[in-house]
Amino acid sequence: MSGKQPMIGLALGSGAARGWAHIGVIHALEEVGIRPSMVAGCSIGALVGSGYASGSLDRLEKWVRGIRSLDVMRLLDVRFGGGLIEGDSLMKSLEKQVEPVDIESLDVPFAAVATDLEAGREVWLRDGSLMQAVRASIAVPGLMSPVRHEDRWLVDGGLTDPVPVSLCRALGADIVIAVNLNSDLVGRHIRDVRGAARRDTHNESGLRKWFDDVDERFLDGRVGKWLEEREHADEPPGMLDVMAGSINIMQDRITRSRMAGDPPELLISPKLARVGLLEFERAEEAIKAGYEAAHRALQGSDLIPEDAADKG
Repeated sequence: MSGKQPMIGLALGSGAARGWAHIGVIHALEEVGIRPSMVAGCSIGALVGSGYASGSLDRLEKWVRGIRSLDVMRLLDVRFGGGLIEGDSLMKSLEKQVEPVDIESLDVPFAAVATDLEAGREVWLRDGSLMQAVRASIAVPGLMSPVRHEDRWLVDGGLTDPVPVSLCRALGADIVIAVNLNSDLVGRHIRDVRGAARRDTHNESGLRKWFDDVDERFLDGRVGKWLEEREHADEPPGMLDVMAGSINIMQDRITRSRMAGDPPELLISPKLARVGLLEFERAEEAIKAGYEAAHRALQGSDLIPEDAADKG
């Protein structure tokens, strides 16, 4: 065999606010000398991956660690259209953290996965505007409006490939390290969120605060009043719980199916069930979970070459 070193790729998965865990994963990999040669990202994984590939990760991390609940409210510009969130405010803030360059100019090969809303197929975004690719990949249906790209409406890549292992291989990876943010979510999100709300009504999740704001602005608080009336009744899960739980189930099933056919050489699965869909202010917790999960996965692994640090 030749002495050519294997190319290591990093596949960063979807998971909304839980995606800050990717930052911790990257730190853990770098500590042991692993610097991925290419990155493929889906949804929030595309955002963090764009920061890494553009050399902007430190700036992005500083920004996300400083996000507070009120900041989340300001970034989520609520409008009724293709989604509750238009995304303009969010993207303007992100463009100050991640270099707004073309993908082709990056030193680290990068690609994002989105979904063609009409055809139902995954779309690999490997050239053009880096931030436009990120914006398409994070367009969660119903929450964020879709993006028009080359005569197609694109939405969140998590609908078709939540952990883009195959895209990472298409970029040239011999070894794929994949991060699955949704491994422990099915069935737990509803229990955790509803239980926490009953334990502490003064410390609601960012997702609930965001919804309450929408309720007050557009529905005169009627949904909140209805929920208060039924708080102690044996009612079914609320709309937010159903939405988040449905997304979790969908992405978990798709991830299992995709990785059964094309498993990564190393899978990192942070435990993030208690972090809600839009709780972006919990970056510290998510980053720590990603860091610890990566270290656990790396212990005793014989898949990572000792000289991986020389690959970058």
